[in-house]
Amino acid sequence: MNHDKSRPIDKIDRKILKLLQMDGRLSNVKLAQSINLSPTPCLERVKRLEKEGFIKGYAALLDSDLLGAALVSFIEVSLDKTTTLALDEFRKAILAIEEVQECHMVAGGFDYLIKVRTRDMIHYRKFLGEKLSALPGVSSTHTYVVMEEVKASSAIAISGNNPKS
Repeated sequence: MNHDKSRPIDKIDRKILKLLQMDGRLSNVKLAQSINLSPTPCLERVKRLEKEGFIKGYAALLDSDLLGAALVSFIEVSLDKTTTLALDEFRKAILAIEEVQECHMVAGGFDYLIKVRTRDMIHYRKFLGEKLSALPGVSSTHTYVVMEEVKASSAIAISGNNPKS
């Protein structure tokens, strides 16, 4: 990935990114029609956006209910110490846990905020007791169980106000 910091993206690039976020399987021909370009320059733009790191990859969005991962929880995690070694050990360990969808180091009253998906409360309790609490350096956790998912999106707002546009 090049991450060319000097090249801003233009209006056409932003349209491409918006459309591909909505449907990553959109064919190049349909994408080109949607942005009023011919297929070859459209494909060249997509390839450039991929090479420069604006497009990191493509993924299928799966149905969590059908896959037995309907219970969403957010967990505040505090570590007993925040040395570089302790943070690195926690980071390595959390990456290996499949129930963890997201993990963010945060500033504030705790060290990490993680998002987990489990089948149900029984699965969650097993996850908490056998996996999360057993991680190196974990001193405490506070859980917030989601009652209703009002909005869940992986889309990033793409407007003319972005620093690289």
